[in-house]
Amino acid sequence: MIKIIPEDKARQGRWGRHGLRILIAALLLAFVAWGGAEIYGELIKKDTTQQGNAPSE
Repeated sequence: MIKIIPEDKARQGRWGRHGLRILIAALLLAFVAWGGAEIYGELIKKDTTQQGNAPSE
């Protein structure tokens, strides 16, 4: 005899709040990494422009 299982009980689990927390944490970490890369890039750009512009006296 074939057992019929309703669709809502056949699922492994729901996304719920746990999945949402993981997605938000990953998004925040991505923003932190992006911000760090932007700051590092600006610091490198300032260092190279200061070295290239020597005062001419």
